[in-house]
Amino acid sequence: MRLNEISYSDAEPVEGYGPGFFRIGGKALDGPLLLSPHGTHVWGGYEDGDALRALAGEIDVLFVGTGPETAHLPKHLRAELEEAGIGVEVMNSPSACRTYNVLLAEGRRVALAVLPV
Repeated sequence: MRLNEISYSDAEPVEGYGPGFFRIGGKALDGPLLLSPHGTHVWGGYEDGDALRALAGEIDVLFVGTGPETAHLPKHLRAELEEAGIGVEVMNSPSACRTYNVLLAEGRRVALAVLPV
C-alpha cells in the first residue's frame, strides 16, 4: 500500500463555520471568502467576478457556497465563469465547504467561493 502526504500548497481546508464566519487555519474569518491555490482572501460576493475569473487555467472546479440555502448564481456570473473554462458547482455553504475539503485533500484543482451561513 502506498501512502501519500496531503499537500494543500497555499490552499487551506475549511475547519469550521458558524453564523457569519468561517474557521480557516485556526482563525475565525468574517464574511464571504475565496479559498484558492493562492490562499484565503476576502471575496466581494457575486459582484466580484474578477477574482473568480482570475482562477482560469489554475482550477478545474469552483464550488460556490450560497449561504444557508442553495440559490442560483446570477446568470452573467455563471456565463463569465463558464466562458473562462471554469466548471461551477453551486450548493449551500455547508455542503460546498465539505465537498471542497474532500477534493482538496485528494489533490484536485479546486477553489471555493463561499457566503456565510
